[in-house]
Amino acid sequence: MEKILVVDDEARIRDIIRQYVEFEGFEFLEAEDGLAAYQLVKEHPVDLILLDVMMPNWDGITTLRKIREFSDVPVILLTAKGEEYDKVFGFDLGADDYVVKPFSPKELMSRVKAILKRVHREKPVEEEAYTFRSLSVNPKSYEVRIDGEQVNMTPKEFELLVYFIHNKNAVITRDTLLNNIWGYDFYGDSRTVDTHIKMLRGNLGEYRDLIKTIWGVGYKYEEY
Repeated sequence: MEKILVVDDEARIRDIIRQYVEFEGFEFLEAEDGLAAYQLVKEHPVDLILLDVMMPNWDGITTLRKIREFSDVPVILLTAKGEEYDKVFGFDLGADDYVVKPFSPKELMSRVKAILKRVHREKPVEEEAYTFRSLSVNPKSYEVRIDGEQVNMTPKEFELLVYFIHNKNAVITRDTLLNNIWGYDFYGDSRTVDTHIKMLRGNLGEYRDLIKTIWGVGYKYEEY
């Protein structure tokens, strides 16, 4: 049985999520602050974490940073409206998704199931390294290098880049990216894609223009 850890300082929110987590057949674990969550994950590995951003002791961002030192467990951030900085910073630390409070528990569980499905999905057969000028991408080692220097990317940024490379010259909609990279469509937020594309372009530096915006449609990876 897959274990879902809910980290939130409000007992009422934890109790609401508990009902839906257990109804879906998952094991429910809870923590009321980031420090307690960190200690729990260190001792008892979990399959996914629902992590509130605003908490006493360690906030969600600090907790995510600490957990990422030893685990790549999927994390969905629970944020308040207007916390755009926290969302971007959370993605940069390796968060998989975010949900804005107040949220629909059904939507939240749809995202949980989609991420777990993606995690269990087999990796694509195509694992050949890719090179364009001084840019190299190695799917086997999850490495990106520019001029021989390794580029640090979050797992989602790397998956996006590899997906673009595999679909070179094709126009890809945001919904397609949500479905193939995040594993959901109806509940997906296109801003999630746009935020990750912005981060990916920033890390690509001189090669940022490989990813072109097709206004009103999506994106296209095109060598120049």
